[in-house]
Amino acid sequence: MDIAIWFDFASNYSYLSVMRVEACARERGVGVSWRPFLLGPVFKSLGMDNSPFVTQKIKGAYVWTDMERQCAKYRLGWTKPTTFPRRSILPARIATLADGQTWQGEFIRQVMQLNFVEDHDMEDHAALGAILASLGQDGPSIIAAAEADAIKQQLRERTEQARLRGVFGAPTFFVGDEMFWGNDRLDDALDLAATRR
Repeated sequence: MDIAIWFDFASNYSYLSVMRVEACARERGVGVSWRPFLLGPVFKSLGMDNSPFVTQKIKGAYVWTDMERQCAKYRLGWTKPTTFPRRSILPARIATLADGQTWQGEFIRQVMQLNFVEDHDMEDHAALGAILASLGQDGPSIIAAAEADAIKQQLRERTEQARLRGVFGAPTFFVGDEMFWGNDRLDDALDLAATRR
């Protein structure tokens, strides 16, 4: 059985899972389904107007220390973003457009690195175009297609689906109907998926 990873490009804990999930899943013979969505509308439905890491200063201070530790643990690059949370609607649309494409996972990882390693605007057309070109894609055409109404609506519907499934943060993993929230539950979700293969 596959594991579905619901993530937001601006989510720091999503970064930890996104960078590892395919390799960890491969070790267990488990497939990965990518589910990009937008946390902002989900937070708003819960009465929050921003990330709790921004609105709760003590939690926010802890999180950046924790990210340094976690990135060192997993041997991942890390730069605290100068803007947090950073706008990520365009890459989320591109990743949605890429559903089922072989380049989807690598695109997602490279955009995460753009934000959490290079501290760069994730909606920069030139940067996104360069990532797409490195994956053998026509960057300007993909970006234009991702701005089409159909893809915008698809991302809105996926975000609403996340809310309806009970997603309240990212990353969230589903194995069938079983939900696991947070990077620290990735292994548990993968283990369950492996037992249900």
